[in-house]
Amino acid sequence: MAAAFSRLARFWTLLLLAFTVGAQPVLAQAAPQILRDTETETFLKDISEPLAKSAGLAPGALQIVLIQDPEINAFVAGGQIIYIQSGLIEAADNANEIEGVIAHELGHIEGGHIVRNGEGARPAGRIALLSLLLGVAAVAAGAPDAGMAVLGAGTTVAQSNYLAFSRGQEGSADASAVRHLNEAHLSGKGMISFFGKLRQEEYRLSPSYADIDPYAQTHPMTADRQQALEADLRKSPWWNAPIDPAKQARFLRIKAKLAGYVQDPDVTLRKFPESDQSVPAHYARAYAWHRAAYPDRADFEADALLRTAPLDPYFNELKGQILLENGHPKEALAPLRIAVAQSGSAPLISALLGHALLATDDPKYFAEAEKVLKLSVDRDREDPLAWYALGTVYARRGDEPHAALATAERYAMDGNDTLARANAETALRGIPQGTPDYLRAEDIAVTARNNLDSRTRHK
Repeated sequence: MAAAFSRLARFWTLLLLAFTVGAQPVLAQAAPQILRDTETETFLKDISEPLAKSAGLAPGALQIVLIQDPEINAFVAGGQIIYIQSGLIEAADNANEIEGVIAHELGHIEGGHIVRNGEGARPAGRIALLSLLLGVAAVAAGAPDAGMAVLGAGTTVAQSNYLAFSRGQEGSADASAVRHLNEAHLSGKGMISFFGKLRQEEYRLSPSYADIDPYAQTHPMTADRQQALEADLRKSPWWNAPIDPAKQARFLRIKAKLAGYVQDPDVTLRKFPESDQSVPAHYARAYAWHRAAYPDRADFEADALLRTAPLDPYFNELKGQILLENGHPKEALAPLRIAVAQSGSAPLISALLGHALLATDDPKYFAEAEKVLKLSVDRDREDPLAWYALGTVYARRGDEPHAALATAERYAMDGNDTLARANAETALRGIPQGTPDYLRAEDIAVTARNNLDSRTRHK
């Protein structure tokens, strides 16, 4: 019994540490893969802006990040960022369902729920600490069974307190979502229908759904949430507002593109057979064939898309990507230049054009490559491949200090402080003092040095 108590005490110590920290999200050891796509990011930004305005966020402040994960989930983890997993978009049938999810997550941001997690965690932590102390006292007094009983009771009470707090936050976010949808003049039907999908998923994972203890969950039961929300949403004058056909068309495009990119090609090709000649089907098959290493068939699908809209920036981006990644960089330049022009020089597309220009190995294209890559990183500093390409441009023309600075940016983004510092210090030795590039290199070097020193002190 004493050995068992010792193991349980160690468990409680770890639990107390978790509560003391404030119940921050637990990150998996392997970082999730973030999916970047201009068309998808633009769509998500456009549909979220009216909702973000209702939540009191400044224009452009909300960021939506797409993560490759087949589970149906979305969450916030601090700041004004909503993370949406790819499985959620694959499960959704229309844009309004995505709007309902965003409205709910904005409720968490508006309520400061991540910051306020400590309000629920601290009382639970105090209960846990008291139970641990009483349990230890009981064991010391020669009553190990009583000690175990105290610890078990403390576990139940602490867990119940925290879970009740978490369910309260979810209910608050649901209520906020109703207001956000109403103020954005959007129907709540999508939110209700998506809850139906969540209920089906719950039934699939837990056939004995009726036996689930609702008080042992972090979220209120989906059926209860659905019922309460529908009563409120039906009162809205926008309940029967139709989905904008143009918005729905954009949604079906990004959903098909995502399926082609993340799913096994065989799955995608069965889901979108050749008999389906719609734009989403061509999109999905183009990515599926490209991933399956059938460039001719991928190119055929891209051409089918371009026949419907020759100047569409994203169709031209796809065409250029297929050509570039199959060893035809010069042929990729024309569609990628159209894509850049028609997208308003979108950073990710500009970076792709920069890669193609460099891949030609023709020095006459290097000046253009530098121009588009500098534009790309100026507008989006979170693209490591753009920094890599820009560093290559500088290196090929013999500008080692700026090549080192671009490399430092890339390593800083990847969290490699050792190489970020080394390259930043190399850049400082060659870039004129006082210039913006010198100051930026100095910032990277100081930040990396502080991070390394901090880790050394912790060790």
